[in-house]
Amino acid sequence: MKILQNNLKLQHDLFKEEYNNKAVEVLNSGWYILGNEVSEFEKEFALYTDSKYCVGVASGMDALTIAFRMVGIKENDEVIVCSNSYIACVMGVTLNNGTPILVEPDEYDNLDANKIEEKITDKTKAILAVHLYGQSCDMDKIMDLAKKYNLKVIEDCAQAHGTMWKNKKVGSIGDIGCWSFYPTKNLGGFGDGGAITTNNEDYYNEAKVIRNYGSKRIHYENDIIGMNSRLDELQAGLLRVKLKHLDELNEERNRIANRYLSGINNDLIKPLLTRPGSNNVYHQFVIHSEKRDELIEYLNSYEVGTIIHYPIPPHLQKAYAYLGYKEGDFPIAERYAKEVLSLPMYNGMSDEELDYVIDKLNKFEG
Repeated sequence: MKILQNNLKLQHDLFKEEYNNKAVEVLNSGWYILGNEVSEFEKEFALYTDSKYCVGVASGMDALTIAFRMVGIKENDEVIVCSNSYIACVMGVTLNNGTPILVEPDEYDNLDANKIEEKITDKTKAILAVHLYGQSCDMDKIMDLAKKYNLKVIEDCAQAHGTMWKNKKVGSIGDIGCWSFYPTKNLGGFGDGGAITTNNEDYYNEAKVIRNYGSKRIHYENDIIGMNSRLDELQAGLLRVKLKHLDELNEERNRIANRYLSGINNDLIKPLLTRPGSNNVYHQFVIHSEKRDELIEYLNSYEVGTIIHYPIPPHLQKAYAYLGYKEGDFPIAERYAKEVLSLPMYNGMSDEELDYVIDKLNKFEG
């Protein structure tokens, strides 16, 4: 039995008619940039995330870049970033000429809030809380530190559509929430896309100007140096369809995750823990194994697909060699990079497929 790590077509097929109808509606409208679909999606997604405002942009990467620009990150400014996060988190800082200050992850594979304070200096301007794999960082501790040191908090919610921290949706807790709608996300589109959420009207208005060449209008009056980063009408329309089903899709992902959690019985495989106070929307079902590479080879032999999120931590990437880090500087992130593995997880995954994967995992001997 061949099982992909992710199968986007199955999710598409669940709502195929709705997607097709919306696509035709948008194409027939004759308006493809910053029209009704974008404005309606922004209202609907703001409501879903318990935020006052939403601005659609071209990607999650752009959302981060714009967010750090809006909070004033510039040369010599420092931003706290988790050492095991995706490199886009660091790029959002450095594209604004800021300096990423890396902090190790905790036992939940997210930013360890207990290690932030020791890294804060008079140059620190912001904390990036990355809600990795579908669960929340400890936002109480992060917000307390931000208040104590007068820091801005950016939430990277690219993997956390629908994630709660206690009684609040992530993306509405810090100053700005950054979202990706890359196709594999829980709220994934059919191409690139992203959004910014905020409860700050000034940030909302500024983001709309930055995304549109620095113009408050569509054409030819430019108040600042902006960028071209607009969520297009077709993506917005299709995301509106999927947003209506997001909670049920997340419920299905939880059902799949619970089957894994109850079924895996192998001391060589340790499923990721979920933090008390957070739910988990299981963007990925992540396990740790000291025999990770052997496990990948074993599962490949049975045609079970997996992927590593992420095999190289940012401080060891060639792009950031200039920061001067070396192997051993962030041992927890480096260990996680050698242990983590994302198992098959997708909407439409059958019980037969799950049983097959669990059976193979339980028979793995290293």
